[in-house]
Amino acid sequence: MEQNRNIMIIDDDVDYAEAQQEFLEDNDYNIISANSISEALDKIKNNDVCVALVDIRLGNGNGVELIRDLKECNPELICIMVTAYASISTAVEAIKHGAFEYLTKPIKPEALLATLERVFEVISLHEERNLARDALLREQERAQVTLEAIGDGVISTDINGRIEYMNPAAENITNWNISTAKGLSIDKVIKLKNEISKKTVDNPVYKCLRENVVLDLPKTVVLSRHDGVDISIENSAAPIKNDDQVIGAVLVIRDVTESRRLAEKISYQAQHDSLTGLINRMEFEHRLESSLANAKSNNEQHALLYIDLDQFKVVNDTCGHVAGDELLCQLTTLFKSELHDNLTLARLGGDEFGILAEHQTTNDAYTIADKILHICQNYRFSWQDKSFTIGASIGMVSITPETVSTSDLLSQADTACYTAKDMGRNRIHVYDASDKDYLIRHSEMQWVAKIQKALDENRFRLFYQKIIPVSKHISHEDHYELLIRLEGENKELIPPGAFISAAERYNLMRKIDRWVVKEAFEHFSRNKDVLNRLALCTVNLSGQTLSDYDFINYVVECFDTYEIPPEKICFEITETSAISNLKNAMHLIVELKTRGCLFALDDFGSGLSSFAYLKNIPVDYLKIDGAFVKGIAKDPIDYAMVKSINDVGHVMGKQIIAEFVEDEQILDKLREIGVDFAQGYHIAMPSPILELFS
Repeated sequence: MEQNRNIMIIDDDVDYAEAQQEFLEDNDYNIISANSISEALDKIKNNDVCVALVDIRLGNGNGVELIRDLKECNPELICIMVTAYASISTAVEAIKHGAFEYLTKPIKPEALLATLERVFEVISLHEERNLARDALLREQERAQVTLEAIGDGVISTDINGRIEYMNPAAENITNWNISTAKGLSIDKVIKLKNEISKKTVDNPVYKCLRENVVLDLPKTVVLSRHDGVDISIENSAAPIKNDDQVIGAVLVIRDVTESRRLAEKISYQAQHDSLTGLINRMEFEHRLESSLANAKSNNEQHALLYIDLDQFKVVNDTCGHVAGDELLCQLTTLFKSELHDNLTLARLGGDEFGILAEHQTTNDAYTIADKILHICQNYRFSWQDKSFTIGASIGMVSITPETVSTSDLLSQADTACYTAKDMGRNRIHVYDASDKDYLIRHSEMQWVAKIQKALDENRFRLFYQKIIPVSKHISHEDHYELLIRLEGENKELIPPGAFISAAERYNLMRKIDRWVVKEAFEHFSRNKDVLNRLALCTVNLSGQTLSDYDFINYVVECFDTYEIPPEKICFEITETSAISNLKNAMHLIVELKTRGCLFALDDFGSGLSSFAYLKNIPVDYLKIDGAFVKGIAKDPIDYAMVKSINDVGHVMGKQIIAEFVEDEQILDKLREIGVDFAQGYHIAMPSPILELFS
């Protein structure tokens, strides 16, 4: 007998129904139309229809209720619920009323065909209607099994909140068996309490039944399982209705213990330093902000301590970062053991710590700082066969209602800390807005942003100053030193004296030095005639660049990229920076000299042991400190100093440059002494480098 493949679509969305009809007809299904619900019931009663696709929302009607009417009219009819509003409670209710399957819009064609194939496969296996009914019931049970297989716990209750059903997930989450829990009130099985206060929380099922509303509980709720174990859960409750009458409720629960634990772990890691376990800078600033708000609203006073360890770099450089990490951990333990619980200790980065002392007077905060200072002074760090003493420089600032912002607080504390370092280290300095040192530091800190912005916007400008031979026997080829200026936002030129100290203090000189090298090389590369006439171009390097191990590779790469002969470039370093970074300076000088570069030692004579170090530093030129040069025409001591430097330098095979040559008298004295080169305003004023290429 030919199989009945008649399908009725009951959906008040006309366009959607027509699209479904066209799709099913293309797949050899027959569509039975009905212009009204009563006509549909008649055709279903006469067995003209085998399958009904019923939308859950039909104007003012309810698809679930219609399924009940359709099944009463023809129990053998297979109803498939279709909706754009999917929820577990709706699924439970639809299945209870006889729905075979539950599909959500937009229905995937392959899902619809697979469902229909399963339906007609069951029908074709049983010619007799009783057998077909049994098969459909098994399919309905299959849908129930699908519901029970989901990971969320599903519990349904009657109108009185007594448990009727629990899926396996709910049994596993609660540690209750359905056989034991069935018939019990929901609050005996689902015992809820607040995770923080531990107070009992009302079960949402009762309110859901009373008020016919869907409820979600807060995320701070935990479930006390049948075995006494507390777990974190998320849950929601929804009413089950029949003819708009609430007949029960469904509670969905999910065990989120592990995910919440991971979230807490991530939150902890975001707020704490991984090495010491102290709160990190971000969390410290957040608490600092809260304390400032408290000071303003309650007219209270707190204090901020900014701690920078002295000699920490020595440990790192001598024994490695593992030793440095161990030092930080040991000091953290000492700090925590000596500080009160109401003090907030944080690692702000590197070897810097912060302490937020709430509700502390200036004197109280100073006592705390003094205790930290003595901890560091009395501490001895041992690593393998070495022992180190560690000190600290501490900046302190009060937090009062007059404090403007947390950024101001940190800036003031940082400035006070650096002032303590400048005053000799291992001491405490209290911030004072009228302090001259603070004003200098504050000005430097303002320059940091300006310098960085100038680098980003390429607003540095190169100048050059001629260096001429004093003796007539030396060639007069082009020889000059490169200088730098900063172009302000209003196009004004700012001399280096205004920003170099800030750049040095806040580690920006490496970027500036690299910019100078690249900018100069680019100019020479584009102007080969100027490059060919060039005898020597001097480029200044900062002490920070001497410690930049990657700078050598950077310079070599620039030589290759711009095809600049290394023998035309002389790098100039100050005597002070060379002696302070002797090991690094020697490495830089040796490596670049092997590639053909020359070196000059600037400000020579300013150090106490200039001649002693000179024997070990393989430079080509000595630039005599201008403080001696500008006085040689009038001061016999300055004359003697310049002469002795010139004589010793020549014995060592160096060429001598005198800077600060401001008049002809000084130049005459330099000729008399036998200095090789002269530089200064009397020789030539600094000029924009672009004039060389015009």
